[in-house]
Amino acid sequence: MFEAIQLALNEDIILVAFGDMLRVPVNVKKNKTRTLAEAKAQGADIRPIASPTEAVKIAKQNPDMPVVFFAAGFETTTAPVAAMLVEGVPDNLSVLLSGRLTWPAVAMLLDSGEAGFDALVAPGHVATVMGPEEWQFVVDRHNMPAAIAGFTTESLLAAMYSVLRQLIDGRYFLDNCYPDLVRKGGNPSARAQLKKAFNVGDAKWRGVGIIANSGYSIRDEYQQHDARRHFPDYADDARKRAGEMPPGCDCAGVVLGKIYPNECRLYGKACVPRNPIGPCMVSDEGACRIWWANGMREAAVQKGSGRPVSLPIHERIKATAGQENHPEWCGPGCWIQALHLPSCTNTQSARLGAQFIRPG
Repeated sequence: MFEAIQLALNEDIILVAFGDMLRVPVNVKKNKTRTLAEAKAQGADIRPIASPTEAVKIAKQNPDMPVVFFAAGFETTTAPVAAMLVEGVPDNLSVLLSGRLTWPAVAMLLDSGEAGFDALVAPGHVATVMGPEEWQFVVDRHNMPAAIAGFTTESLLAAMYSVLRQLIDGRYFLDNCYPDLVRKGGNPSARAQLKKAFNVGDAKWRGVGIIANSGYSIRDEYQQHDARRHFPDYADDARKRAGEMPPGCDCAGVVLGKIYPNECRLYGKACVPRNPIGPCMVSDEGACRIWWANGMREAAVQKGSGRPVSLPIHERIKATAGQENHPEWCGPGCWIQALHLPSCTNTQSARLGAQFIRPG
């Protein structure tokens, strides 16, 4: 992000980026430019786009201007960028790539033994591209329930039902609750394009550090379209502070599942949607923004000097059974009233007709 801002401000280029990247802030001094939106307001030619085809179109419309596509995202975003390069782009278009793989970050967290969750609902859009097999390690290596979900209410509820049922039963497996789109092996064409255009190597994650084999880089065959080979390096060690979280911002902990969004020290105080401090409050897909948009506007109560400690959800479910006045109570001895939901791949999770499930 810092590289993109500095390129736009200091080089005679057109910089294009996905729209939600324009408001993502970097950690710099108050009198410095923090976002692409601020750089645009200062006169930099920055244009929001929704797909790589728009980057190609802008480059063709401006053949005498270098166009830099700041491509940041995970597998689902990076795959179309790879396809764009493989299919061929105008000579004046280069890519400033900041692509990341999802599963290595989860693996790093689980391997550390510091995971703040008891089960994993894996992203269905990533599994659609890369295949569900990438998430099997959660069950095999860490003995943890896992389910793959899409963005629909039905798929999310089915996945939550699945992992909770697994926790209660003590029988863990990877459940595909997005079978309409997630297939074994993922999308072979998209995976082939990723492999052809990009290498995979160690990468730095903001606020987290280096994660092995978690980042994409452009292969030498496409080096003529690698922005880092054409422009000065604005990401030197003297500016590494820009890649850290601002003081008090706990976005890294939120992303890694170690704390809830409203347990961040800045949530609802300095950090709100109109003035986001950390990236989790920027996009509609950010965890903090989602909590805020759904009415969770107050920060969690801090007890003593430490953070509030919550029981795992399946323990809370058991603990509240029979307590009619408890906010999590849902009926006599029950913990969920399941609705008719689309089938998961596991037959147990598929039988989700209207029913009451009682704890173990």
